[in-house]
Amino acid sequence: MKLSIKSYSLIALFAAFIAAGCEKKEYTLGTIKTPADLTLTATVAGVNAGNPDGNGTGNVSITTTAANAITYKIDFGDGKSQIVPSGTINYKYNNPGTFEYVITVNAIGTAGVTSTISKKVKVFVAFEIPADIVQNLTGGTSKIWVTDKEAPGHVGVGPNNEFSPIWYAATPNQRDACLYDDEITFSKDASNNIYMSIDNKGLSFSIGGATAFYGFSGADACLGLNAAGSKKLAFMNATSASTSAVSTRIQFEVPGNGIINFGTGGNTYEILSITATTIHLRNIGIDGNAWYQKLKLKP
Repeated sequence: MKLSIKSYSLIALFAAFIAAGCEKKEYTLGTIKTPADLTLTATVAGVNAGNPDGNGTGNVSITTTAANAITYKIDFGDGKSQIVPSGTINYKYNNPGTFEYVITVNAIGTAGVTSTISKKVKVFVAFEIPADIVQNLTGGTSKIWVTDKEAPGHVGVGPNNEFSPIWYAATPNQRDACLYDDEITFSKDASNNIYMSIDNKGLSFSIGGATAFYGFSGADACLGLNAAGSKKLAFMNATSASTSAVSTRIQFEVPGNGIINFGTGGNTYEILSITATTIHLRNIGIDGNAWYQKLKLKP
């Protein structure tokens, strides 16, 4: 009889243990609070009257705050996002040029509830010119260049889908004298900005298709264009279909009339090749053709 009582007692104890183990545990997150009173500031580095979209570094200081927020997820509007627990970050945009971005912040509270705020910023990012091009073009300070009039193809033209002057390439000293006396100075400042100034001796050569663009008329001619002043050049990756086999894949824009040593009505020049003493440029003229220029370091 004692054995039976012990057996029943063990069974009862085991059943109680099982029952206790099957009881559902309850968890609580506490009070769920949605983030409120969101603020978002985004300050582009170097903004002033002369640089309304920043100094070209692409740096933007972002600060966001909210009541009841645990952390923040910031979408920078350039395809990238990041969790920023403090709500403060210095972010660098890298796409060369001037672009608008929408910064969107999700303030995250308990249980993952969120509140959202957005702000649009306009950011200028300066293109980083390859160091070898800066050095060859300016020598680290400045260099004076002239037309390489002895070189075959120092003036040339071809279709805009090719990268050599297959229609016409000037022979040595074949072109007008006003094209040969220009002096083109490329210089750099401490921030690697490149500037160009031209002494055209009062006349600049223009192809016939572009004389009207410069306010004149007629065929190929030496025109009395005002080439005075220092022009800041805007560098960027080439937009043509060139390859590294035929080009550096770097181009620059010349503000104003766009002329270097002769005018085509275009203002964008792709650097096909450059050394310490020679430059070969390609330019799409107003006539839609590809024009070529060769320069050499002034002796």
